Amino acid sequence: QVQLVESGGGLVQAGKSLSVSCAASGTFFSINAMGWYRQAPGKQRELVALMFSDSRTNYADFVKGRFTISRDNAKNTVYLEMNSLKPEDTAVYYCYANARLRGWSMASNEYWGQGTQVTVSS
Repeated sequence: QVQLVESGGGLVQAGKSLSVSCAASGTFFSINAMGWYRQAPGKQRELVALMFSDSRTNYADFVKGRFTISRDNAKNTVYLEMNSLKPEDTAVYYCYANARLRGWSMASNEYWGQGTQVTVSS
């Protein structure tokens, strides 16, 4: 199984920057994709950024040009650098991973972190 531990987050003023990170641990063969989703009060969870094992990235339109996702494969850690933050970026940010548990099977499972609060004040 995979455990995801997030760090970072907090309170920041609009226009400033903040970073969050997420480390994966446990017993697994490989991680297919790792990234971030967010959920604001009263809204559905939505994709923020995702990085695949081949380094392809997928960003939500609302963060393109402001957020950057990166990954340290050796540490099984993904980072999200958030610049030019806006009050509407306020949400709980959840780390996400899609991992293969066994090398002899292509089956994969999805895992979530416990979430970290990001609050942007105006």
